[in-house]
Order: sequence, then structure tokens, then C-alpha cells
Amino acid sequence: MTNAQILAACRSNWEYRGIDDASMREMLDELSAHLEDAEAAGRTAQDVVGGNVRTFAAAWARARAPLPRRVLRAASIGCYFAAWVLLIPYLTRWTTQLDVTPGNLSFWVVLAAVTVAWNLRRGSLGLLRSWGVALLVALPAGILVDWLAGDGPLFTLPLWAPPLLLLPGLPYAVADARARKNAAAAGAA
Repeated sequence: MTNAQILAACRSNWEYRGIDDASMREMLDELSAHLEDAEAAGRTAQDVVGGNVRTFAAAWARARAPLPRRVLRAASIGCYFAAWVLLIPYLTRWTTQLDVTPGNLSFWVVLAAVTVAWNLRRGSLGLLRSWGVALLVALPAGILVDWLAGDGPLFTLPLWAPPLLLLPGLPYAVADARARKNAAAAGAA
């Protein structure tokens, strides 16, 4: 990869992660200086950023963004995706109310906790990988709680609850979609 490609990949990753423009310019300038110094010393760009540019950019963004901001973003996006997943039983059963059992509740709470913790700690590994890891923990937890507590409903969830869960994550989802669109346009140019 050339220095320009590395800088473009880092920029798109940082835009996706919501790093403000001033911080991003500062980070890009610092990275550009490091890349030029490495080139002058006869080293490659991979010596500076490692084998995976995305992992490098994600690690730097995590170090730059404060933990409360990352937690808020991860929780909001988690609610956003949970709302879409919650809509599926309403649509498949054609109902306006959904009974929530202890097993269902524990499954989704453990799934959300592991997914958010994984994304905060390791960076985004993609939705399928992080959910795969979470399923290895959440499925046994849901089955165990269902076996111990029974399958009687704890409460009934009305149809208006999933759209309400969409609201906190909606600004982040729109910003992410715009960042992907801008990164794709910058990559094509």
C-alpha cells in the first residue's frame, strides 16, 4: 500500500468512528510525518502501521475517543439493531404484543453485553463475527435461564417499543451511512 492509500484508509475509518475534523487532521498529519520518516529511513509503511491498516486505525481511534463517548455510541447502535431484531417476531406472528420470557430476556441481555464489550475492547470485527462470539455465550445463558426459571412470560412488550428503541441509534446510523458513502466516493475518486 502507498502512503496515500494508508492515509485514505485511516481517514475513512476515523470518519466512520466519528472522530472530529480537527483531531482527524492532527492524526493524519502525525501519521504522514511518521510514514515519511520511515520512508526516509528505508523502512516500509507496514513497519509503521503493521499488517492491517484498519486495525491500526481502529486502535488509534479508540485511544483518541473518550470511553464514555464510545460507550454511548455502542449502546445506541446496540439499541438500534436490537429494535430491528425485535420487529421480526411482530411481523412473523402478526401481533401487536410480544411475551418476553426469562430465557429470551437473558439471551438478548447477554448478547448485547458481549457484543458491546467486544466492540469497545477489540474494535469492530464485523457484525457476523461479533454476534458469532456473542452467540457462543448468549445461547447457553438463555437456555440455562429458561430451564431454571421456566418459560412463563415476565411481561408483554407492545408494538411501539421497538420503534422507540430505534431513536437513540438513528443519528449514529445516519452518520455511519453518510461516512460510508463519502468514503466510497473518496475511494472512487
